[in-house]
Amino acid sequence: MGDERSMAPEIVLIGRSNVGKSTLFRHLTGKKVRVGRRPGVTVSPARVRLGNTVYVDMPGYGFMRGADRISQERTKDFIVGYFEEKVEEILLAIQVIDAGSFIEIADRWEGRGEVPLEVELFEFLSDLDLAVVVAANKMDRVDDPDKTLDGICELLGMLPPWRQWRDNIAPITAKKGEIEPLREVIKSTLQRRGG
Repeated sequence: MGDERSMAPEIVLIGRSNVGKSTLFRHLTGKKVRVGRRPGVTVSPARVRLGNTVYVDMPGYGFMRGADRISQERTKDFIVGYFEEKVEEILLAIQVIDAGSFIEIADRWEGRGEVPLEVELFEFLSDLDLAVVVAANKMDRVDDPDKTLDGICELLGMLPPWRQWRDNIAPITAKKGEIEPLREVIKSTLQRRGG
């Protein structure tokens, strides 16, 4: 008989370092994981089982102050491998972004002729045929929420207005516990799955 834990459907949180993944994970699961004051502290996935579902907080990716390029690449390779290996078990991928800086960072990458990491990750998860919701975190720092969320949609290849994508875009402020739009997506995903 196989490991029962590995057979449970997973809801996986993924995102750049320092976007609030671990804070969001704590709000979703009620379990505190090691959260650091600096990016890149979560170095291996944290796993919490709630009912029949396992929530997974993946390590942050992208630039990490104090981490060399090899460590950053190793983290990226680990994340890609995890999703490819677990694709059948992943019920929902929650891609956490910093809504306040997302468009600026994406514009900077595109200005260099590169695909922004967040866009690349979203496309990768979508190509795996996973259900993906973008948790647009730190909405309390955004001056014009609709304009920002429309811009995020456009960068991710979804036609604005963002409100037609409520199963794919969830505006939240994890630090303040304002995560209801994401809870709704999770709830409907679990209901569809019968969990």
